[in-house]
Amino acid sequence: VCGDYKMQVPFPFSLLCLQVIKCKAAVLWEANKPFSIEEVEVAPPKEHEVRIKIMATGICRSDDHVVTGAIVMPFPIILGHEAAGVVESVGQGVTSLKPGDKVIPLFVPQCGECKSCLSTKGNLCSKNECVLLGTGLMPDGTTRFTCKGKAVHHFLGTSTFTEYTVVPESSVAKIDSAAPLEKVCLIGCGFSTGYGAALQTAKVEPGSTCAVFGLGGVGLSVVMGCKAAGASRIIAVDINKDKFAKAKELGATDCINPKDFEKPIHEVVMEMTGQGVDYSFEVIGRTDTMAAALACCQNNYGVSVIVGVPPTAQKISFDPMLLFTGRSWKGSVFGGWKSKDSVPKLVADYMKKKFVLDPLITHTLPFTKINEGFDLLKTGK
Repeated sequence: VCGDYKMQVPFPFSLLCLQVIKCKAAVLWEANKPFSIEEVEVAPPKEHEVRIKIMATGICRSDDHVVTGAIVMPFPIILGHEAAGVVESVGQGVTSLKPGDKVIPLFVPQCGECKSCLSTKGNLCSKNECVLLGTGLMPDGTTRFTCKGKAVHHFLGTSTFTEYTVVPESSVAKIDSAAPLEKVCLIGCGFSTGYGAALQTAKVEPGSTCAVFGLGGVGLSVVMGCKAAGASRIIAVDINKDKFAKAKELGATDCINPKDFEKPIHEVVMEMTGQGVDYSFEVIGRTDTMAAALACCQNNYGVSVIVGVPPTAQKISFDPMLLFTGRSWKGSVFGGWKSKDSVPKLVADYMKKKFVLDPLITHTLPFTKINEGFDLLKTGK
């Protein structure tokens, strides 16, 4: 059929030629085990889907939460959600992308049609909410990955720890063809999440004071966002003092280690600032630091933002008086950005040197050393 160019068909000829691709992927067969580099089969994209050749992917703490069981997902699974690549093929009905386009997969989709996408107040697409609900399936309830005869689950609708992946058209953004994929892959999660938490969710104001709990890639991106917004004081908090030099390089004015104090860290921040900070950010994913970040805010108009992914099934206890006096507590997923609209603009801003990404990249490893990458993450390196 593929050789018969005269054949009359009701859709583009190229769709007839799509085949299963065999490639390498890092499969997680069960929690608390290393990734296994396996040969997997990646099915062709179905209607309104896109198959992407992944060129670069970052490692995020959210991926590790699945490894440790803090986030419950079905197994086996291909993790990864911070990446950049090139479109290999498209399914029927795809109009916004074509093979060869440089793209960033989006773990927060944007259909552009649902109530959430049409609202100016949020960014979580309700039409594709299954992506964030942890089903491990595509919107049609199936997977595109097979390994050793077994179906392999997707992660956040992206699954980037593989040489090829399939995502819905609503979960991919076309970017500048000149963009370096090994850098801008960070805009797929870490950088955008932190930078947007400061600029989009908190809306940090010039001259304000901020506290950032956690100085991983996302926390450092929050620091960058606070600086870009014109904050006059940015207090960086982490138990790993090795993170302090880079935090100061990116805009932190003070760095403190909770281990250096006998009193609770929120009391330390309150004493440093007099009345507490205008804005605080928890970028770790621990309930105790979420409570501390809230408590260190100015009691009447302070805003605290939860950026770190909360562990599954854990609850948080706090004194309701903290909110009664006027503090605001907010959450932020993907920095509040509307993904398909914002990611190309963020890439364009990077290309115009409006922000840097290099300081967020500590190591560059071949794909087969992904377990070493997770070891570096877990040891704070």
